[in-house]
Amino acid sequence: MNIKQSDRITALYARLSRDDDKDGVSGSIQNQKAILEKYAKDNKLPNPRFFFDDGFSGVTFARPAFMEIMELAEQGLVANLVVKDHSRLGRNRLVVGQLLEDDFIRLDVRYIAIMDNIDTAKGISDIVPMQDLFNEWHAKNTSDKVRKVMQSKGMSGKPLTTNPPFGYMKSPENKDIWVIDEPAAKIVKIIFDLCISGLGPTQIAKRLKADEIMTPTEYWNSIGRKCSKPPERPFNWCADTVSNILDKQEYCGDTVNFRTTSKSFKLKKRFERPQEEWQVFENTHPAIIDRETFALVQELRQHRRRPTKSGIVSMFSGLLYCADCGEKLYYSVTNNYSREQAYFFCSAYRKNSDACSAHYIREKVIESIVLESMQRVLWYVQSYEKLFAQKQLENFGEQKKAELAEKRRELNKANRRIREIDNIMQKLYEDNATGKINDDRFATMSISLENEQEILKTTVPELESELENAQIATEGLQRFIDKAKKVTQLTELTPEIVHEFIQKIVVGKPEYKDGKRHQSVEIYYNGVGIIREPSPEEMEEYFQEHIQNKAVRATKTA
Repeated sequence: MNIKQSDRITALYARLSRDDDKDGVSGSIQNQKAILEKYAKDNKLPNPRFFFDDGFSGVTFARPAFMEIMELAEQGLVANLVVKDHSRLGRNRLVVGQLLEDDFIRLDVRYIAIMDNIDTAKGISDIVPMQDLFNEWHAKNTSDKVRKVMQSKGMSGKPLTTNPPFGYMKSPENKDIWVIDEPAAKIVKIIFDLCISGLGPTQIAKRLKADEIMTPTEYWNSIGRKCSKPPERPFNWCADTVSNILDKQEYCGDTVNFRTTSKSFKLKKRFERPQEEWQVFENTHPAIIDRETFALVQELRQHRRRPTKSGIVSMFSGLLYCADCGEKLYYSVTNNYSREQAYFFCSAYRKNSDACSAHYIREKVIESIVLESMQRVLWYVQSYEKLFAQKQLENFGEQKKAELAEKRRELNKANRRIREIDNIMQKLYEDNATGKINDDRFATMSISLENEQEILKTTVPELESELENAQIATEGLQRFIDKAKKVTQLTELTPEIVHEFIQKIVVGKPEYKDGKRHQSVEIYYNGVGIIREPSPEEMEEYFQEHIQNKAVRATKTA
């Protein structure tokens, strides 16, 4: 296509980043525009047209106005590109070099940087590449300063996110403090409740859409908060949005900083950091979701349950394991038979029938076993709390307690020895420096001591972890008792109650004795593991004892 020279434009380009904005009026868009228009008029450049990118960094070239200029240039419609100074084009020396030495020549675009006296029609000075390098250094230096400021702010416990999560808003008195946004918080609570009831993110999104509940973007637009445009279809929730809400620890009242990072100041893409690198500051703002509910949801999310083809999800899905191979049991239910016939079977057997046996068990059987077990356990805890706690601690074992005591002694001994080696090494350095021991002797002794210290430093975290796990087990017992005391009367199971109390259910291989089918089922409760429930005889004995004690107390108060 032949383009007339008279149809080609002179692109007057201005750019202002957030950091450049600090320079004041001299670097403003309006100031750049005035300089560019005057230059175009004085030099009789044809068809001047003004383009600008406000709030865009020079290290990225994915800027709307600049991309529009390049699209016009590809069509042969740009004769000249004029900027106030060379840094307005960009601060990435590799991309700028590509533009000057290749793209502008190929597209027949004359490039002019007014303040730096650069004009490609007169040739490019050898100093320009060095100028590009300085411009990039400036961007890097600015990035480093901003990073240090953000690091300091983040370590102080102030939230680093520009906008609070859905459900919160900034306090009118202090922008670093979050307060609950009640209408949005109500939706967050609904999402967590639906997850606990057994629904996954996709199913929750469908439910919210069916109930015509506004998405976060729609809600923020409705209250005048600046954000992206709402989706074309209203109430169009997606699974990713739901998952993001369910994963946010901020809803417990905590500030979580440094979740993401960038690999280079030139790249704006953010990458997730490992969770151990996050900085978490607890109880910095009001909680929308209590910690127990949040922990339960995270546990459910680890055992993600896919609905069957019929769309049905069992409350036990993700909790049943094969006693022989350790794999999960799959759930099977179709529209071809009733829910009464739904069953679980070993996933390893499904993939390879030689790897394991089916371990087939009906859902209604599991439900009956779990309900009966929980009824007995809850009655046991509520009626005989001290006895229950005593029995569970006894099951922990005297031998285990002795082992833990020994590990505490080992840990103290290891820490003392590490400190001793530090002192010995310091003395060795001094003796070597003063000539009391020669270099060979020093090297032999120091290597031996360093190896011993390295082994001890590896052992210490392992001992600390074992002792910490023992402490967690004791705390878990008390949490289990506290939760059990809140349940008044259990007549049927719900997904909420199952996932709150049950950690996993291990199903054994069925055996046949005297023509009858027998199958072992072990229930592991959250925080306490397997509970040895009292036998019917023991329960009767405890009950009679309970009646007698009640009568004695009544006599004393009479």
